[in-house]
Amino acid sequence: MASHQIRHVATHLLTPLLMCLGMGLAYLGAFHQPEPNHLAVAVVGDSPQVKVLAQTMKDKGGDALDVITVPSRDEAVDQLRHRDLAGAYVPDPQKPEVLVAKAGSDTTAMAVEAVFHQVSVQQGATQPTTTDVTTPSSGDPTAQGIFFLLVALSIGSYGSVAAIGAAGAGLSMRVRALIGLGTSLLVSLIGLVLAGPVFHVVDHDAAAIWAMSWLYSAGILAIGIGLHTFLKRWTTLGMMVLFVMLNFTSSGGVYSPWLQNDFFGTLHHFWNGAGFVEGARSLLYFDSAGLGSRIASLVIWFAAGVVLMAIAAAAEKRQAAAVSEPRHAAPVVRSEDAEEEMEEAVGV
Repeated sequence: MASHQIRHVATHLLTPLLMCLGMGLAYLGAFHQPEPNHLAVAVVGDSPQVKVLAQTMKDKGGDALDVITVPSRDEAVDQLRHRDLAGAYVPDPQKPEVLVAKAGSDTTAMAVEAVFHQVSVQQGATQPTTTDVTTPSSGDPTAQGIFFLLVALSIGSYGSVAAIGAAGAGLSMRVRALIGLGTSLLVSLIGLVLAGPVFHVVDHDAAAIWAMSWLYSAGILAIGIGLHTFLKRWTTLGMMVLFVMLNFTSSGGVYSPWLQNDFFGTLHHFWNGAGFVEGARSLLYFDSAGLGSRIASLVIWFAAGVVLMAIAAAAEKRQAAAVSEPRHAAPVVRSEDAEEEMEEAVGV
């Protein structure tokens, strides 16, 4: 009896240990050593001195910096507002200036400032002033509140998957899908209230942010409900891998791809968390620059969830047909497995 209980405990310890390993690999791998990686910057001007400065920065920076020249300060501001640049430098012996877009990423802006402060020192100029070409909302001066809204939406969504899967095991896939859609609506409304009137992270375009929140949450729930058919009690671990470990780290909420390695930078182009964070930032701070592609990524993730639920529904029908039970027998739900699955639905 004791050996059986020990094996039972060891089996259940496997999930949190794998969570520990996965979280450590993901978060430390993404955040432990932020440094420029093809950081897109510009030097303003078209004189030979400016071109020499840009080329020198490019030669010294290597893969860390992608340096171009732009003819005017207005052109640099325009590229910053279209999210093509991380920063720009306006050289002047007396009043050099660094242009950044802090609403796109406060940490990236700090990295740009560090790069150009060093350039200014090497040129023997005075310390440059920094100009932010964006205006964060009143309740979110660092523009990182959108990332924490993402965290709330994600945990509310993937945590609900375990509840629907465990408590609704006897329901048809169609009913579970409708419950998931309703749950995602509630999650998105909670997020909107917190980000809007409570903390003022979102101070305009609230309806559009809410719609994006609902689409993002619905995608997670659809994928989770579909996966539950195949993964059962391992669903929570699978959801954490997809929507915490890989999602938060590649979203751009803490560090942008310009400060991460190529793995997380690549995920940033198509993962749904990046779609929500960067889409919301584009809408709130950058006049919707690049918004279309980010909305498209959220739609694709939701569509993938719908397809996965359809595959799961077909699999459940095949399983039901293969079971030789009386036609009107009530579905059997193992309460012990359901309780264990609910206990594993933890938020990070």
